[in-house]
Amino acid sequence: MTEQTLRRYTNLASALHILHNQCLSLLSPDTWDDRNDSFFMSEYKRIKGLKTVLAICIADREETYHHWQVFSRGSDGVCIEFDRDKLLSAFDVAGVTHQSVDYHLITNANTMHDVDLEILPFTKRWPYGDEREYRAVYVSADKELQAYSVPISLAVIKRITLSPWLAPALVDPVKMTLKSLPGCKGLRIYRSTLIDNKQWQKLAGRVVPPPTTP
Repeated sequence: MTEQTLRRYTNLASALHILHNQCLSLLSPDTWDDRNDSFFMSEYKRIKGLKTVLAICIADREETYHHWQVFSRGSDGVCIEFDRDKLLSAFDVAGVTHQSVDYHLITNANTMHDVDLEILPFTKRWPYGDEREYRAVYVSADKELQAYSVPISLAVIKRITLSPWLAPALVDPVKMTLKSLPGCKGLRIYRSTLIDNKQWQKLAGRVVPPPTTP
């Protein structure tokens, strides 16, 4: 089933930038942890003779521990949840292509011949499949850029979730700071309860005790 939202896992500094400037920044893949992925992007740039290739990675699935741990680890982690259709419309600008990432096993890759160059920015190894990534890529053959901003309306944001590792005492001050930005007063902001959910923990209270031995 297609999710109605897309999620950007990032940190508090990036979230402040997004809210203050009302844009998403596509950045260089050179520093990505997955060197296979960044290699494909650099080869795409080289083969096409481009001066700039920038990208942004979005999660196309529900909240998971994997995403928090890998992309937003620590107390300053933030997940910004976007209305899917509105965000995809924002990506429909000149120079930007966007689509879901495809994941392949190495055994399958060994049998792939005459590979279409255009799949390189949207192809990753199968072990990364849990990310279920949606990616937007900006290219330019004329301009050499370090970042490219895609304007978005704050109405695209459905909610903001703060890190499950954020100390409870800091939740309200962080909320107040985010809501104090122009146009952000009405944002829905919550702290994730992924690692400490009282409703889930009530399940233990409904356990049937073992029968007593006479």
